Amino acid sequence: QVQLVESGGGLAQPGGSLTLSCEASGITLNRWSVRWLRQYPGEKREEVSCISTSVGSVYYEDDVNGRFTVSRDNAKGTVLLQMNNLKPEDTAVYYCAAVRSCHNTELIYVGQGTQVTIST
Repeated sequence: QVQLVESGGGLAQPGGSLTLSCEASGITLNRWSVRWLRQYPGEKREEVSCISTSVGSVYYEDDVNGRFTVSRDNAKGTVLLQMNNLKPEDTAVYYCAAVRSCHNTELIYVGQGTQVTIST
């Protein structure tokens, strides 16, 4: 059974930082491209970032470009999303998903999400 688990969410102040981690069981995450998404209440999930497999190409949605950094910890087999200079509008549930390619919109496996709240 494949399971993706996000961790690292929580409460941070505007301008602060959080690092989300995506860990998988049942698959080797290093062999998958991984997409980070977020979802606001009542809205569809939207892509935040994506990292491809061996080449390591990365993609960012415009609102987070320059503030968020996606990377792999190959030793641990995890994918990280470092979020800096956080804004209240970054408040959302964040999901990681294993995908065949960052150019393919189909989400093959998706985690349960982790809440990120940015507030004073």
